[in-house]
Amino acid sequence: MTDYCRFVLATSRAYDAIAPVLAEALRKTKTWHIIDLASGAAGPWVGLQPLLRSMGADVSVCLTDHCPNIEAFERAHQLSNQEITYLREPVDAAKVPSPLTGFRTIFTAFHHLRPEQAHAVLADAVAKGEGIGVFECAQRSVLMLLFTLATPLRVLIATPFIRPFRWSRLFWTYVVPVLPIVLLFDSAVSVLRIYSVDELRGLTSGLKGYRWDVGRVRSRRLPITLTYLVGVPESG
Repeated sequence: MTDYCRFVLATSRAYDAIAPVLAEALRKTKTWHIIDLASGAAGPWVGLQPLLRSMGADVSVCLTDHCPNIEAFERAHQLSNQEITYLREPVDAAKVPSPLTGFRTIFTAFHHLRPEQAHAVLADAVAKGEGIGVFECAQRSVLMLLFTLATPLRVLIATPFIRPFRWSRLFWTYVVPVLPIVLLFDSAVSVLRIYSVDELRGLTSGLKGYRWDVGRVRSRRLPITLTYLVGVPESG
């Protein structure tokens, strides 16, 4: 599932649209090292890191997760010419170890958190004085929900092109179509759980000393709108 999500992000370059928002936040914090939380299969970073650098934001990226996908992290490490690094140890996004300093990012994962968990993730960044950016590749809407209905077809088309190649992926897609069904369910539930702009603002309640920017940007290649929440210290 995470391989498919990574493949879609990489081929669609959906998160390219948020690069200006993220680059501006990095400039405000004067931070050029990124701690990516809940990285899954490495998210959009193989394509997004060089894009940010072309915009003058010369960032280094460290991938982390509560359950690290070491194989996917190592693949991103190799594809980036070792410029993307990663941690093998589990990292809790709500209790990031103090030695892990840098601007925090979360891509396509914030909706998995209940409100109290999501608030705790933001509060931990504030407590440690780190900037944070939360990015979702969708918004909660009827149109987006309808868009997910084509997920099984997209899985059937995309599977042979996903790397690294796995016979098991073909088996669970075409022989026993578990992946198309599970990904349809996961996509629909994810859309229903994505926080709205107002809900994201509400999650920042009580987190003083930070400037919070919440909004949406349209993807350049897909008919979708991305949702974001960015927080930087007021002194940044």
